[in-house]
Amino acid sequence: MPKKPTKKAPKKSRYRTVKAYKNEEFLSSRDARSLRIQAEYLEPETRFENFNVKDTIVFFGSARTKSRRQAKKALRDARSSGASSKEIAKAERDLKMSRYYEEARELAKQLTEWSKDLSEEGGEHRFIICTGGGPGIMEAANRGASEAKGINIGLNISLPFEQHDNPYITHHLGFEFHYFFMRKFWFVYLAKVIVVFPGGFGTLDELFEVMTLDQTGKLTKPIKIVLYGEHYWRDIINFEALAEYGTISPQDLDMMYITDSIGEAFDYITTELTENALDHPGGVL
Repeated sequence: MPKKPTKKAPKKSRYRTVKAYKNEEFLSSRDARSLRIQAEYLEPETRFENFNVKDTIVFFGSARTKSRRQAKKALRDARSSGASSKEIAKAERDLKMSRYYEEARELAKQLTEWSKDLSEEGGEHRFIICTGGGPGIMEAANRGASEAKGINIGLNISLPFEQHDNPYITHHLGFEFHYFFMRKFWFVYLAKVIVVFPGGFGTLDELFEVMTLDQTGKLTKPIKIVLYGEHYWRDIINFEALAEYGTISPQDLDMMYITDSIGEAFDYITTELTENALDHPGGVL
């Protein structure tokens, strides 16, 4: 016998009799946008206070960067399956770029071990690793912090592709944002250092937003910026040319510390935080 067509449940009206804060149709409407924005401010703030998180070290970088293990497997599979030379070249490139995954992982691990010692002395969680919560460099940093048995933060965003929670985020410190600007607020507000690994449009957007806030005096406390991957950054952006053409001031170049070494990055970050941020917990906006 043919199946009877199933009846669709009638769509609930936002105007039905129900408490406003339980009315999902209203809360999802344009009229309630200000409430949703406020929620993306208040809910993370409450969690950070409950976990005594005072400030962060933020890692930015590409969601597409593979781990060394993933990249090696992909290259082996491409060669053994008779893939085209173009596909093999892409797998070889991904293997070369995988160094940044492994170095972000190790740097986050070392910084977490260092920050845990500070937390044990003061009872506060200082300089916690924070990422965008997704794959690639974000996963690497959360993973390194997790391997050091430290808490870490993931500020995820709803996207149609690429973005999903990585499994290394501390259980109660994973967030999902709808609004990019609220996510950026939480990146910047608690950050004392931002480490920027090779990345694409999203990474560049985040980097330049922080630099603009610093340049225009919108930060009450400075955020140190470390560009990790010297060859990449010098190929991608000619910062010196901006100064030569007069579109930025020469002193604006001092915002950035460029390095290709885990040891140099670790020494620079820990020295800066010890000298300039240790006695000043809290936000920077």
